[in-house]
Parts: sequence; C-alpha cells; structure tokens
Amino acid sequence: MTCFRHWLVRPVVALLATVVLFSVRTSAQSPASSQISVATDDRVQSPGWWPTKGTARRDDFVGTAECAKCHEKQALAHITTPMAQASAPAAYSQVLQAADPFSAELAPYHYDLSRSALTVTYSVTDGASSLSTPVAWAFGLGRKGQTYLYQYNGAFYESRLSFYTTLQGLDLTTGHSRATPDDLASALGRRMVADESRRCFACHTTASTLANRFDPAHITPGITCEACHGPGAKHAAAMKSGKIADGRRAILNPNRGNPVTSVDFCGACHRTWADVLQVGTTGVANVRFQPYRLENSRCWRKGDARLICTACHDPHQQLAREAGSYDEKCLACHGATPAAKPTRDHPGAACPVSQNNCVTCHMPRVELPSMHATFTDHRIRIARPGEPYPN
Repeated sequence: MTCFRHWLVRPVVALLATVVLFSVRTSAQSPASSQISVATDDRVQSPGWWPTKGTARRDDFVGTAECAKCHEKQALAHITTPMAQASAPAAYSQVLQAADPFSAELAPYHYDLSRSALTVTYSVTDGASSLSTPVAWAFGLGRKGQTYLYQYNGAFYESRLSFYTTLQGLDLTTGHSRATPDDLASALGRRMVADESRRCFACHTTASTLANRFDPAHITPGITCEACHGPGAKHAAAMKSGKIADGRRAILNPNRGNPVTSVDFCGACHRTWADVLQVGTTGVANVRFQPYRLENSRCWRKGDARLICTACHDPHQQLAREAGSYDEKCLACHGATPAAKPTRDHPGAACPVSQNNCVTCHMPRVELPSMHATFTDHRIRIARPGEPYPN
C-alpha cells in the first residue's frame, strides 16, 4: 500500500524526538536501552551500507543468483517471501492476473483496472469524459492490498484507488483525501515528488537508486539479498579469492549490531522509533510501524538484548501466521509456569493465564480502517478489552 515515506525535514521535531527518546532510554540500565534510535535519513548519510541507501554503482551488484552459489538455502527460501515480491511490473501482478477487470464507483467517478497480455490499463470517467493510462508498477504482494504506480511527463503517480484483499476489490488508497477531486487527472491519482518516488522504490525494489541517482529504468523488482546486505561484488570476489576476512567486511551482517541498530535496520522500511516521532504519526495509523511499536513495549524498556525483530522473524523465511508458532519465542525469556521464578536467562514473569497463543493477548491485532485490514501490534503488553489504543 502507499508507503508514507514522503517525509519533510523538520529539525525541531527531530531534536525533540532525540530528547524524548533519550529520557525514555536512560531510565533503564542495559545495552538495549543505552542506545538511541536514529532516523533513517541520518543512517543512510553515515559511512557503510544501510537499507535504502543509493550510493552504490550498478557494477557493485551481482544479483541473487550469485548470492545463491554460497547461500542457496537462504536465497531459495527468500524468493517466496512477501519482501521478495514487494513489487512487480504491473503486467506480472498476481493480483491482477487472478481477477480481471476490477471496477469501482467513487461518485462522481467510475474506475476500471483491466489487463491485456502485456499491459494493465487504469482509467476513470465522470460519464462525459474519460482518462486512462498504462500502469507501470504494482506495489505490494496483495496479502493486505496492492497500490499501482503510473508515469506521466517523467513523474510517477500513485493511483487514487488500490486493491484491498478483504474487499477483493478497489477502494481509496490509504493517505488519499476523500474530498471529491476537481478533475479527471486528480481523480486518477496523485503526483509523487521525486524524493518520495525514490523512497518508495527503495523499499519495494532493489538498486533503484545508483550513485545517488534514481534510475527506474534498471530496477530489480522486490527486496533481494543485496537490498538488505548491500552490493555483493566485492564480497563475492574476496570470498572466491580466499580473502575471508575482507569478504566479511565487504557485506553487511545485521546481527553484528546492537539491539537498537538491529531494529533500526528493519526500520529503514518499517519505520524506526525516531522516524515515527519525526513524522508525527499518531493513533492506530502507526500500528504498521513495528519497530516503533516494539520499542514502546515494556519488555523493550527492560533492556533484554534478545528482543529484536529477528528474535521472532527470519527475513529469509515466510512469515509464520499461526499464533502458537511464537510461543517458544516468548517462553525463551518468560517463565513457563506461574511458579517459575525469574532467572538471568528467563527474566520475564510467567503468564498466570496461559502459556499458549501468547500473542493473541499480548500482541493484539488492531484494525486499520483505511486499509481494510488488521495488523499485529508489536507493542508487547497486557492488552485489556476495550482499552484505548496506546499511542
């Protein structure tokens, strides 16, 4: 869905975010809490690789097939994940291939999204006149929804309507105004400024910006190995020549960082704690930003260094959707029985209610109406029915 990464530089807000975050973090004495979340804009300006960074050259990338020569298990598993399928040329969208056409009414306009063998056409009419355009990209696998991008006069536009899985049809794209557009062009979609386009493609594709120049003509669809670990040419060459230490330094291993760095790494696209404060997204709209929600958890503030995104999620594997599949992760830190006393390895208190399906109570699903979907809230807590959403 719409990626909400068209951020403005707001130094005062950024400073406030740092001050507030520092006051929260310094109250806990631990490795996890002594670090401060950093805005992604600042991370990508620092030396070394970081997801969404666009300083590398085309020749620095080798492609997933080369990575798979040594990391076959991870590479083959990853290509089936939603991250690897975060974008596709519109003609290859599984959503659009499965159902054709889509139509919707948002008075006074009627919309159609149809597909031929090689082209997806998006059109709008007010009954008297019509406007249509070929769709260039489909963003999102479609588990919750999918948004469409088209080009006009060298700029990218975001479709005013998106596909939503629960509706099995089209509705207003999240973030777009429900006010009636003044003309067909505005009814069709919203022009994305250049920096917004770059940011969106950085989180849905690989190598879309090269040598700090946005290059949509040579994009690799989806998030591949090198989108996270960095360009692999130097790494591959060093490993093949037996320079193992040099090879390891030439690639980014997120496990080498401290807990805040690890969570900020995922936050490059899922929003860091500092990113959310900088933008000021409040209410249920920020339930989508898992790193921010996780770092607001009581568990996080206790400073257990094991509490990072990859403690529960392997980015190379499909996301586990059964609630019980996370129980062993919870019980790795919490006592398994009510009588269990906290230990160094299990500092978390045991749940007096159950040791099964922990996330259903402690990480409730929250509905985001604008996306016609629910999201797992990563703010770990004792969630009581009817309580307000904890911002």
